[in-house]
Amino acid sequence: MLLHRRPNGRHEQPLREDIAFAKDRRTMDTLPVNIPGFVWAYRFSPGEKTAVRLNNSATVAELTADNCFYWLHLNLVDARVPALLDTLDGLTEDAKSALTTRDTHAAITVDEQMLYGTLVDCQRDFAEDTNNLGWLHFAMSDRFLITTRLQPLRSVERARALIDKNPGKFSRPVDLFELLVIEFQRTLIAIVIELTEELNQIEDIVYDSAQRDERRRLAPVRRTVVRLHRHLRTVLALMRRAAAADDDEMPFGFDDVARRLTSRLETVDHDIYALQDRARLLHEEIDSKQSSETNRHLYLLSIMTAFLLPPTLVTGFFGMNTANLPFAVGDYGTEYAVVLIVASIAFAWWLLRRVDIL
Repeated sequence: MLLHRRPNGRHEQPLREDIAFAKDRRTMDTLPVNIPGFVWAYRFSPGEKTAVRLNNSATVAELTADNCFYWLHLNLVDARVPALLDTLDGLTEDAKSALTTRDTHAAITVDEQMLYGTLVDCQRDFAEDTNNLGWLHFAMSDRFLITTRLQPLRSVERARALIDKNPGKFSRPVDLFELLVIEFQRTLIAIVIELTEELNQIEDIVYDSAQRDERRRLAPVRRTVVRLHRHLRTVLALMRRAAAADDDEMPFGFDDVARRLTSRLETVDHDIYALQDRARLLHEEIDSKQSSETNRHLYLLSIMTAFLLPPTLVTGFFGMNTANLPFAVGDYGTEYAVVLIVASIAFAWWLLRRVDIL
């Protein structure tokens, strides 16, 4: 980031701070990693309303400072992560299993004042966000939030950016969990807007006078909507079930957070359901237009067959090369045959009009 000067020639102080922060980040990224699978870690001081992002060389002891809680984000590609989890205090065996599982379905469990399981999210590439589903495994208590994943995830990255921007908003680990689910909801809203625009374009083409088959373009949209709706309904059911657990079992404050998150997810679920219904109606409309077009082609083919069948019989009759054929002797035989062909076509036309086919 370049330094800009005020009219009086002094540098702007925020730009100096941005450059210093960027230098610190570059230094942080080049330090040796002491925590296996380390992606990032934050240590929160609720009393001071601050969050410190630990550098790559941080140790487990630095996470567990007095009167602080932490968020540790790990990459499951590192095979040493299970051994690391064994060294962390406060994790039950079930929570460790939830953090290292490779299951591809949502799960939320409340047990011993701890929340753990798997949340669905969308993956992100180095260059852009995608609509491919990914899985975020988590374990949360009153002292920590630990998350693991295999691929970079959209909601997690945005949550990290919000923590850097306003760390004072997060006084409990459950606030971080709420942020992750809220960012997942915002990801879904962005996908809904994107798919809605795609459906708008398909709809304009479908209801246009020109005949085009948009089923191939509609298929991935329907597939994405169905998958999102299925997993979102699962998360909603799990969230309601977790909110109904005994107060002694759930982390402090989770019941209020669960109610707020359920309300948010229900809103986007209605949008996704409406999108799914709209995509289904579009598919039915495309099928209807294709069926009508096929029937029209069959109708034209039937009419052509009805017109051509009588002259075909006439030409076939005169082409038998047998004795005593009419018009075989004398002049104007070909002309008489042509007249018969035209007469047969006229008779076919009259017959089709008589039975109301034309």
